[in-house]
Amino acid sequence: MISTPPEPQDHPHVESSGGRAHFLQVFLSQRSQMEALVSRRVGCRATAADLVQDLFLRFWRRPLVQVEELSTYLLRCAGNIAIDHLRSEGARVRGNESWLPEQQDHHSCEPQAALEAGNDLRHVEAALRSLPERTRQIFLLNRIHGRKYAEIAKAMGLSQSAVEKHMMRALEACKASLRETPPPRSPGKAP
Repeated sequence: MISTPPEPQDHPHVESSGGRAHFLQVFLSQRSQMEALVSRRVGCRATAADLVQDLFLRFWRRPLVQVEELSTYLLRCAGNIAIDHLRSEGARVRGNESWLPEQQDHHSCEPQAALEAGNDLRHVEAALRSLPERTRQIFLLNRIHGRKYAEIAKAMGLSQSAVEKHMMRALEACKASLRETPPPRSPGKAP
């Protein structure tokens, strides 16, 4: 449970309007909605709870800003932290998986093979970026975060069949992007 720290004395506009108390009241009333929203996007309740708690701490540590509808603002911020989390997780995974397992054992791979792999990766990333957001999100939850289709379906409020269809669409887009890749040139031959 979140305990209420004493009101800061150096922010009279916050004290006079009961800003911290009002913020805490609105935040606690919206917390379950924010966690549900974040959980649907990231596919994990525990991560959603952590992200919403981080959101609370961010707001609590800085002077409060007056907004017209605090509850709507908090929900929008919750959606944004879910997106930020997915982006940072994707970047972290891409960094960790930048080496293929066979390349980890043999650091001296051929430059041409590395160039081709990089080109393939760029084509697949472009194909994924062109997918509808929901399809891309389902693909990332499954392939990057290791979520099962049933978990994704439950988190996103979809049927497992719908999740499977989104995955087929994403995988077909990835395969198509690789088919469209021009064949590699043989070393030593002019283009």
